[in-house]
Amino acid sequence: MRSALLVALGGALGSVARWAMAGWVQRLSPTSTFPWGTLAVNVLGSFAIGVLLTLALERELIAPGPRLFLVTGLLGGFTTFSAFTWESLELLRDAQWPAALAYVLGSIVAGLLAAFAGAVVAARV
Repeated sequence: MRSALLVALGGALGSVARWAMAGWVQRLSPTSTFPWGTLAVNVLGSFAIGVLLTLALERELIAPGPRLFLVTGLLGGFTTFSAFTWESLELLRDAQWPAALAYVLGSIVAGLLAAFAGAVVAARV
């Protein structure tokens, strides 16, 4: 039961953080139809998971309980893969092929690079 509560609390906080950050980033370019907010959230979430899981699994600096809260809960609520897939589909439906390709490749490549960067940063802590 404690584990479920840790995940639920982290998920609630992560979801609110995602909503706030994605909205804030999207408002920086109000005329753009490109989903900059979701892209930013996914890249930041990828960096954070690289940091946290490296600290938890390789450095053993984060115990299982806090890891559940931070990774499964907070980052699980924060990252937005379902939003990413829907927004990609919307760009494709609107025949915005270059934007769709840039969004999909940008999300995947930037997410992988961010996770790697997070792991490198954490490994040096």
